[in-house]
Amino acid sequence: MLSETEPIAHARTLTAGETSVGQRLDQFLVQQWPDLSRARVQQWIVRGLVLVNGAAAKASLKLRGGEHIAVEGDPAPEPIRAVAEEIPLDVVYEDSDIAVIAKPAGMMVHAGSGATEEARSRGTLVNALLHYFGDAAALSSVSGPVRPGIVHRLDKQTSGLILVAKHDQAHRKLGEMFASRRVHKTYIALVHGHVVRDTGTLDAAIHRDRVHRTRMTTKGAGGRSAISHYRVQQRISGAYGKFTLLEVRIETGRTHQIRVHLSSIGHPVVGDTLYGAPKEVLPVDATQTTGRAATPRARKPQASAQENLVLPRNFLHAAKLALEHPISGVPMQFEAPLPADLTAALERLSTPAPSAVPPRQRG
Repeated sequence: MLSETEPIAHARTLTAGETSVGQRLDQFLVQQWPDLSRARVQQWIVRGLVLVNGAAAKASLKLRGGEHIAVEGDPAPEPIRAVAEEIPLDVVYEDSDIAVIAKPAGMMVHAGSGATEEARSRGTLVNALLHYFGDAAALSSVSGPVRPGIVHRLDKQTSGLILVAKHDQAHRKLGEMFASRRVHKTYIALVHGHVVRDTGTLDAAIHRDRVHRTRMTTKGAGGRSAISHYRVQQRISGAYGKFTLLEVRIETGRTHQIRVHLSSIGHPVVGDTLYGAPKEVLPVDATQTTGRAATPRARKPQASAQENLVLPRNFLHAAKLALEHPISGVPMQFEAPLPADLTAALERLSTPAPSAVPPRQRG
């Protein structure tokens, strides 16, 4: 229980009781203010607004009971906002109604969560669009002031094509087209292991993981319908094991859809540590590549000419976009080639496996 009950905007001191022993600091604070999210409480801690026995502490601190916990000042984060920034923008197509942009990996589409204003609001696609077009008035307002022009999204670490609406009529029409599945999006993904079937459909509802809140899952009841179709482009057996290059067409656009679906069948996207891929791809020896498929956790042999491969993002690229123009109705199709980082990774992983060396014969 709280030792004091001042309004949240003022400093207050709490005392951890016996029932709090073993509890994380952030969980304890959420229990005191049920109306606040755990993410917001963690922001207080990151910003140094929470002191335990007079010292800064981590959100994961396990309480022992009896600690004096001081929460100081107003922990409300600064509001997220869209600001024009001079960021290079790859404009694939533009007319008076829409634009098609090739988004690089590492760029958020719009301002979002983060512990600092810099993390929440800087370096986004929206910021680049505001600078390129000169004014938010040159973009649709349907999605609000933080997301002008944004009709759909790509994950931060996914590269490729994204549509932008330049006025509200085009935006609403595109929204209708997405809802009726008349915008066709095709991705290129590299996954661990050999996918057995040349083509397939993954039809499994997706919902947020109830334990790991940053993840989505197909397990358990509930969720929103999600359909992905895949086609094998290439099966690779090389010095780093077995991989499959896939073309994936999605009918729906759920959060992390392709990544969740492919992980659910035992083939996580290379680089996608959130859904089961390793941080590093390790070389394997000839017996591992000629025998059973190497798993993502294959051990590195004692002696290898190859170095570990680290891909700091997911091997997932929005390569094709096909639709009818929302105003003129003219059929349109756009393509974006694999970016250099994925091309280089693919070449590395396609390196031939070393030849098996027969055992030495005793003389």
